[in-house]
Amino acid sequence: MVATSTAPSSIQAALTIQGEAAAVANVLDAATTELLVQLHRRFNARRLELLDARRVRQARFDAGELPDFLPETRRIREGDWKVAPLPPKLLDRRIEITGPVDAKMIINALNSGANVFMADFEDSSSPTFANVIQGQANLQAAVRGELSFTSPEGKHYALKASGLATLMVRPRGWHLSEKHVLVDGERMSGGIFDLAVFAIHNAKRLASEDRGPYFYLPKMQSHLEAQLWDEVMSYIETRLVLPIGTMKATVLIETLPAVFEMDEILHALKSRIAGLNCGRWDYVFSYIKTFRKHPNRCLPERGQVTMTTPFLKRYSELLIQTCHRRGALAMGGMAAQIPINHDPEANAAAMAKVRADKLREVTAGHDGTWVAHPGLIPIAREIFDAHMPTANQLHVEKPPVAAERDVLIDPPTGTITRTGFLNNIDVCVRYIAAWLDGLGCVPIHYLMEDAATAEISRAQLWQWLHVGGQTLDDGTALDFALFDAAIDTIDQRIDRSGLPGEHRIDEAAKLLKLWTHAPELIEFLTLPCYERLA
Repeated sequence: MVATSTAPSSIQAALTIQGEAAAVANVLDAATTELLVQLHRRFNARRLELLDARRVRQARFDAGELPDFLPETRRIREGDWKVAPLPPKLLDRRIEITGPVDAKMIINALNSGANVFMADFEDSSSPTFANVIQGQANLQAAVRGELSFTSPEGKHYALKASGLATLMVRPRGWHLSEKHVLVDGERMSGGIFDLAVFAIHNAKRLASEDRGPYFYLPKMQSHLEAQLWDEVMSYIETRLVLPIGTMKATVLIETLPAVFEMDEILHALKSRIAGLNCGRWDYVFSYIKTFRKHPNRCLPERGQVTMTTPFLKRYSELLIQTCHRRGALAMGGMAAQIPINHDPEANAAAMAKVRADKLREVTAGHDGTWVAHPGLIPIAREIFDAHMPTANQLHVEKPPVAAERDVLIDPPTGTITRTGFLNNIDVCVRYIAAWLDGLGCVPIHYLMEDAATAEISRAQLWQWLHVGGQTLDDGTALDFALFDAAIDTIDQRIDRSGLPGEHRIDEAAKLLKLWTHAPELIEFLTLPCYERLA
């Protein structure tokens, strides 16, 4: 049904909400819908221009151009400047846990003992309108300390009275729209919707208590996109009568073009930036997407592309150097492992990988790290506490890192095994099915998979099959006949009974087959899948 808000008549005429009135009344009140209309009218045209600029740039990459540092912004990279001082709550971020915005996840994450919880409207959430609106309602209750949840089995969850993690919110990226909220007949930006709704309900309270509002900003490809976020947040601050710079942001460097504009991104958000984050999985996906038509830059199977490979190692080192030079924190990446309680030997091997990864991060100079499961917090904390006794490593001197374009784009060597090839297919199908069913964060093979890791698998399949000449390590030609046979026999590898989205696995398999055969790589799997969400 179509429900209109209780905003003033001029605003009401401009804004249409496609959803049940009862579900949105407490979240999209008159003040909120008025702000949404203003934001859309002021900023959406610029958002669309920047998305067009992405496509133009990608066409140049497809034609053979390579990403590089921008000559026109050299003065920013070479200038002597710092970002604004960090607020006390964001000085020590050694352990951050992330997850979707359902009530149980929010409660467990805030209670987990992590320093920060990133509540995610993006890669770990499937943006059904019910999920989005209920997520906002959950966060409002959490900010007020009132969120509770009782499971169908009768187990009760509630927030602790003290010691909660600092809350950060990740809105959707610039490329995603909110189809249920139309302004002047146009879809709103999903990211602006997420950030603005959270801010209008929570920003003043958080600011008055010196605990926010704090955000993570995803999927940027240029400093111009960072400038737009800064303008959006400044506009909201003005409307809420908050000092400019009250809202703090951490930017995920998770696209290949963005690594060449890290100084510029920090500068664009200079009054509010708190740090940059190595969004490693999306970064690998972006590498594949950027070089999708470059046969000499095909990556080996996903499991072989680790943070010790030269292009990822240099990306991490350059991010640390850039952040610390400017007074911002350099956050490490995600440990996607989850505990394997029924198999001590397999669990020990998985936890050893977590330990090695966190040790690499802290000794490289990162100021904190991400985990996907509360069970990993003690391991990550033990390692960071041992090697980072202070709140962060802003003061630690490290050898200078050369910003060499060719090292930042040099592909690793490796192979494609039959197991790796089939795993890409199976992970994609299982994740897409779950996403279509409203679940954006799915445990698969003892890894917490979200959209980023599914995107790596999907993009690799497309590139391997379209650039030509790829073979499995046993010499088998990697061609569409092999791919189609693997899709057709997926039930021999997956027991769909009880899996998230089990009734949508056939649909997911058909979509993956369609996208992989398509002559062009689709930009994000979430774009066509979003149109299929109820």
